[in-house]
Amino acid sequence: MTIDHASATFDVVAGLLAELVGDAEVLGIEITPDTTFHEDLQLESIDLVTFASILAEHFGAEVNLAEHLAEKDLDDVIGLTVGDIARFVEERTCRR
Repeated sequence: MTIDHASATFDVVAGLLAELVGDAEVLGIEITPDTTFHEDLQLESIDLVTFASILAEHFGAEVNLAEHLAEKDLDDVIGLTVGDIARFVEERTCRR
């Protein structure tokens, strides 16, 4: 995995997330790798389920965010960042 590929993956993940939440910049939020789903974007668990579907549709079934999150405890899910999701996607898609 190269830095350019990881950066491109982040850009795609952030773009898909922006479509889900609307224009985050209007809300005064810049989506960065450190942006949190719960605290910064005020997303609930149902939003993560929706985002999991969006990721699977875009990247394929091997990007199963719901399964990945089921392995985590509640504090880890609450602290989830956009960078965490981008790394997860990168790990799954880099295997192709």
